[in-house]
Amino acid sequence: MEAATTDEALIAARQWLKPAIYVLLSCGVPWKEFAELAKSVYVEVATERFGKRGRPTNVSRTAVLTGLTRRDVRKQRTKLSSTEPTPTGYVTKASLLLSAWHLDPEFTDKKGRPRVLPFDGDGISFATLLKRCGGADVQATTLLKELIGAGCVRRRSDGRLQALRRDYIPQTTDAALVKLWGARLADLATTYAHNMARSEREFARFERSAVNDRIPSSALPEFRKFLEKEGQALLERMDAWLTAQQVLPTQAVEAGAMHASRGMAREGQPRADAERAAPAQAEVLRLGVGVYHIQD
Repeated sequence: MEAATTDEALIAARQWLKPAIYVLLSCGVPWKEFAELAKSVYVEVATERFGKRGRPTNVSRTAVLTGLTRRDVRKQRTKLSSTEPTPTGYVTKASLLLSAWHLDPEFTDKKGRPRVLPFDGDGISFATLLKRCGGADVQATTLLKELIGAGCVRRRSDGRLQALRRDYIPQTTDAALVKLWGARLADLATTYAHNMARSEREFARFERSAVNDRIPSSALPEFRKFLEKEGQALLERMDAWLTAQQVLPTQAVEAGAMHASRGMAREGQPRADAERAAPAQAEVLRLGVGVYHIQD
């Protein structure tokens, strides 16, 4: 296996940086702020991932690895220790709620379809479902307005609510979509980093693509329909499998520093019977798969 050169790594980085920089510019982030962020992440990764015998990398070695001065390294470490950790595995409450509405037996009918729900009340309701999804910090009226606006839910003439879609995609470049963008790019990049740096004893993580560069543009509408149908079907099967394995939060012990929010592109909320059968104090990790449209 031929080792990659610095130039080859930079050429590859330029490919993914171009769409990333486009989003940053769209959100008003100038190059100086991005450069400062990159400096901070260089120090963070060099400190956490390049130490010896399980210990953090010292200041001198971090300076050598990153090309920064030891003074800059100490400055960045101080800033890192005083800031909140970067959120990982971002999952919107809307995605959790829609998936639970389609999977939780209490919120589905005898045919497995989402039940029509009243907005609130003591029994089964939209507000109850939101609480089940851990949405105590979200106003039910605000989330409902968002779901209706995205075409995921409709209010019937009798005032009750009907789920129309299982997936939630925010419109335009709003805050939720930017968070999802960061989380999904991080997931893909982490998979590649694992596969490139793994030892012989570690399994490679699944990563595949189907691409053809000689497709007429007239085939695009048909491809979009095909991908929507087949991709959604795959994700729903994966979602159901993941939901069946999920354990209660009180039964979970996080593996290392990994985020304990299980889920994927169509994240699921726990199925009650699967949770009750789960073993106590199970070690948990975040597990899932993503499917995305490629076009240029």
